[in-house]
Amino acid sequence: MTASQPLATVIQGSLSRGLEARLNPGISVEDLRVGKFMVIQGQRNRFFGLLTDVTLEVSNSQILINPPRPEEVLLREVLAGTSTYGIIALTPMLMLVPRETEVEREYSLANPDLAEPQTAPTPASMELLPVKTVPAHFSQVYEARELDFRTVFGWEEDPNRRNFAIGQPIDMPVPICLDLDRWVERSNGIFGKSGTGKSFLTRLILSGIIRKRAAVNLIFDMHSEYGWEAATEGKQFNTVKGLRQLFPGQVQIYTLDPDSTQRRGVRDAQELYIAYNQIDVEDLALLAGELNLSEASLENAIILRNEFGRDWISRLLSLSNTEIQEFCEQKMGNKASMMALQRKLTRLDDLKYIRNSLPHNYIGQILDALSRGIHVVIEFGSQSNLLSYMLATNVITRRIHQAYVHQAERYLQSKNPLDKPRQLCITIEEAHRFLDPRAAKQTIFGTIAREMRKYFVTLLVVDQRPSSIDSEVMSQLGTRITALLNDDKDIEAVFTGVAGSQNLKTVLAKLDSKQQALLLGHAVPMPVVVQTRPYDQQFYVEIADPDWSQASDAEVLLAAQQAKADLGL
Repeated sequence: MTASQPLATVIQGSLSRGLEARLNPGISVEDLRVGKFMVIQGQRNRFFGLLTDVTLEVSNSQILINPPRPEEVLLREVLAGTSTYGIIALTPMLMLVPRETEVEREYSLANPDLAEPQTAPTPASMELLPVKTVPAHFSQVYEARELDFRTVFGWEEDPNRRNFAIGQPIDMPVPICLDLDRWVERSNGIFGKSGTGKSFLTRLILSGIIRKRAAVNLIFDMHSEYGWEAATEGKQFNTVKGLRQLFPGQVQIYTLDPDSTQRRGVRDAQELYIAYNQIDVEDLALLAGELNLSEASLENAIILRNEFGRDWISRLLSLSNTEIQEFCEQKMGNKASMMALQRKLTRLDDLKYIRNSLPHNYIGQILDALSRGIHVVIEFGSQSNLLSYMLATNVITRRIHQAYVHQAERYLQSKNPLDKPRQLCITIEEAHRFLDPRAAKQTIFGTIAREMRKYFVTLLVVDQRPSSIDSEVMSQLGTRITALLNDDKDIEAVFTGVAGSQNLKTVLAKLDSKQQALLLGHAVPMPVVVQTRPYDQQFYVEIADPDWSQASDAEVLLAAQQAKADLGL
């Protein structure tokens, strides 16, 4: 089977159901796999599509009643391709149409009888259009070539786009690129069951965003996997470089657990603390399940905030039972609920990064770093339990989002390019904790997901249970990268708002458990299954900033210290 050899002939189909093609003589069904890319050469257009199913057919059912015996080799060969044959199901995704220049268009109109010049198409000469028709009967089906992939998915060295190669198709060594400009325009998701490599996929994409300067990143690193280094999966222990080692002059690590960070050998990380007066009632509403807070407790929290302002938590924790009773009598509060709230909020004292008050605005410091184009990784260390992660992530994101809203409004008013905020991508893990149907309507993350890029802030949600995320939020995700999922509800959730997803569900269910993913959405022109790019020594060399690819440990440390000095740390 060669690249230029026709593999099948279109025999029937429709725009809504897809096409069926009969395999040509000499082509074995075993050479064709679900997820393979195919090109259908119609009479006028070239169609780029996906192989979604393979079936066996016979022209006469009597053959199935009395099939050839194993030793009847000649009979099997006589029947193959005529009485027995294979059928492949194809879903056309795009039409590849030659792009005419204005001069060519005028020439064609003036000379309608002249044949078109027979020049080989190039990626720049082809235009991608959505499929609005089907190829004619008996159109020939070919395996997609490298030129077809470059035409559809672009190439990493394209000077006109921020393309990033995330992997390659199954059985073909051709790069598949994400358009990072389109990626950062909307919120996106990375999904897959535990152990399928979600963290490695996330690290790949974050590396591409940093290298291509598509946006600035704020990463809430729950398990300390993105900053300095991370352990690989497998029997033999090994580590891979984190973003700070790959981009020493562009990434700053903040830690909520300095002791854990130092034990792991992370160099020059900046400590981060949160004060009680930075925690609002909305933050506690997100933690209602973790703290077992009732609606009555939250209502009393609002009464306390209205009375004491930003210092309401510190004041509550300092009140005696008598003072709580007197306060409730004066302000129409509920003593039992308020005492329960006081008791449950004492759990926050166990968090290492919580302080009664702070002389320094650490969140403002992070915002200043982001405004300078410094990518920020916030490590949690031993403070990675859900209560700790959800509280810190929500408090920090809410304040940064408020600042971005003010900057965006100033830019819209002034129209001054200097006032334009940097595009910000916020990465969160265990996303369903912030974006379940109840929380999505209350938390800042639900707001960001629905606003898309209105205020120059988008989300990258990483989760193994997409079915637990609010369906409205899922429908707003621009691009979804999905590794293997087994649960039917999770598979259904991934395709929320995606037209014609039935065939793609079959493709998703047949992914390997490692280093394979389905890409679909705004940053790719069509759904595609990829063998993901290895995150190894070769990748370090390819992705690293040329100015730092050969830097020594001393130079890395010096650059980090200089970055901190530039930020006034």
